[in-house]
Amino acid sequence: MPAPRLRKASVAVCLAFAAAPLGACGNAPTTAPRAPSVATSAADAGGTAALTAAAKKEGSLNTIALPRDWANYGALIDGFEKKYGIKVAVENPEGSSQDEINALKEHRGAGRAPDTIDVGGSFAQSAARQGLLAPYKVAAYDDIPKEQKDPRARWANNYGGYISIGCDAGRVKICPSTFADLRKPEYKGQVALNGNPTKSGSAFAGVYAAALANGGSFGDIQPGIDFFAELSKNGNLIPVESTPATIEKGQTPISIDWDFLNLGYADEFRKKGADVDWRTAIPFDGSFAEYYASAVNKDAPHPAAARLWQEYLFSPEGQNLRLGAYARPVLMDAMEKDGTLDKAAAEKLPTVEGTPTFPTEAQTAKARETVNRGWAKAVSG
Repeated sequence: MPAPRLRKASVAVCLAFAAAPLGACGNAPTTAPRAPSVATSAADAGGTAALTAAAKKEGSLNTIALPRDWANYGALIDGFEKKYGIKVAVENPEGSSQDEINALKEHRGAGRAPDTIDVGGSFAQSAARQGLLAPYKVAAYDDIPKEQKDPRARWANNYGGYISIGCDAGRVKICPSTFADLRKPEYKGQVALNGNPTKSGSAFAGVYAAALANGGSFGDIQPGIDFFAELSKNGNLIPVESTPATIEKGQTPISIDWDFLNLGYADEFRKKGADVDWRTAIPFDGSFAEYYASAVNKDAPHPAAARLWQEYLFSPEGQNLRLGAYARPVLMDAMEKDGTLDKAAAEKLPTVEGTPTFPTEAQTAKARETVNRGWAKAVSG
């Protein structure tokens, strides 16, 4: 996941007060207001106050695959409910990005369909190509870096981080810090991914990072598949999805996952007094950053609430809540410039060198095809 930017102070102030009068901060409609289900911005829906009123009338928001300990979703959900009085339902909290896409299609037209999704970048691109997403520009849209959003506004990245290697120093004598280290025989039966890369955005990113560490590129992810096939063959990679529970039980003492998750797990283990000494390293030999995208279901059962949720996620309040859980807000640079960034939280982020680069949509689509086609055979047998 990656490096952020931000927005103008006037917009930040406007978002901080969602109930601002119609017309405040440039949100006054310039034409007759449209129904929330087809509105492409708050102004298009009649202004921020009108969108907020419509969302409150709906009273509910359907989400999916949002664990409370993932990128501070617990605090985001609580904050949204308190601020607007809208109940947030979370289906399948531990689901994958692919589960979210499946739900959009399987529950289409039903009241339980997800109103919004939060998925890895390649999954957002796939959903947009399938015509599942509604175009919607949040107030901060112009401040989102060009490479971090769909030019047709069907999705936009919200937060991200770097692939990292988490390790329980209480169970592992010398923690690995690079992908090359993971080949060592002393790590037999200890290395895990956060899911299956054909379904999980974080696991897919882990394969991409491994490719970069082993002679691959954004255009060639095969070396990453080969790397994990090797780890599986020598017994280092185990077929267990890494979670806080498996870490605490000692089942997955080494986990390849996002830095914001590994860092957050360490805080949680300390807070609860768990017997886990969780350390995090960002491998210099396979530095891979990515963001997670947020989008509105084209057939959202609660279209106004779905759009208001987007505004909340991209507001200074929402972006700083991300930062409080070590996730890098996509608007970080802009917020730093306009003074809305939580500087104390920003200083706790791990130091990384260089400016992150990202694969193109075509490269990501090719990489996903390659992983979908070859992962099971290479790693499972």
